[in-house]
Amino acid sequence: GEGQKLERWGDIVLLRPDPQVIWSPAMAMHKSPALHMSYSRSSQGGGQWTTHKKTPEQWSVRCALDTAKGQPVTFDFIVKPMGFKHTGVFPEQIVNWQTAFALIEQRVGQGKSVDVLNLFGYTGAASVVCAKAGATVAHIDAAKNMVEQCRQNAQKNGVDKVRYIVDDCNKFVEREQKRGKLYDCILMDPPSYGRGPGGEMWKLEDNIEPLIRSCVKLLKPDALFFLVNSYTTGLQPTVLQNLLAIHLPSTGRVRAYEVCLPTQDRGIVLPCGCSGLWIGE
Repeated sequence: GEGQKLERWGDIVLLRPDPQVIWSPAMAMHKSPALHMSYSRSSQGGGQWTTHKKTPEQWSVRCALDTAKGQPVTFDFIVKPMGFKHTGVFPEQIVNWQTAFALIEQRVGQGKSVDVLNLFGYTGAASVVCAKAGATVAHIDAAKNMVEQCRQNAQKNGVDKVRYIVDDCNKFVEREQKRGKLYDCILMDPPSYGRGPGGEMWKLEDNIEPLIRSCVKLLKPDALFFLVNSYTTGLQPTVLQNLLAIHLPSTGRVRAYEVCLPTQDRGIVLPCGCSGLWIGE
């Protein structure tokens, strides 16, 4: 409530801002006896963490995905409080990880190879999930430290079929077109705003359609899926659905949806952005 969320990450409890939490809280969250760290924004931009209890610099959380064989597969991802309130993991994405894992697992089970392109890959949870399902993954992000954390997450989960590439996503896609490289699956999780390694400006509303249009040229004729995720406040799922319907092959199926997290507070569901998904036929 009141622009903040109280979260448990394994055994560690954090309090972080969330602009969509506009309702009143059921408790004084900053007084919670379980609280380890809280993040406060600065009027000059950015913000800082305050430590209330001894907290490790980083730790791990575990999640599990269903498999075709019925035996769940588990993943351990690094949690690390960062300068801009992030923790390195977006747990609401588990719904998309499950979809990607199932589709890749099915195709690999047919004896086919799967190449995945993960743009704006951040700390690599999606890359690790796809690789664990049997795909070969190209993980692209402009931030060197995020790509390094992806490498650590991959090692932690026994994954070795990931290429780690520090680059501007638009420029990488352009070069892949010239090289004639094609992919079975493309994922992208672009920021609302950002800058590339050379200072290139990114604004989602202005740049997302040209990027999707370019990425479609990298899809194989029998492509498996194309996934776009957005955390831009106010961007409706229908916008993503329309973009995919316009630019992806009409032979596939398109759907878009909010991604959310359940809470233990009064039956409230926390909105966490939206996704658009195209699945090839």
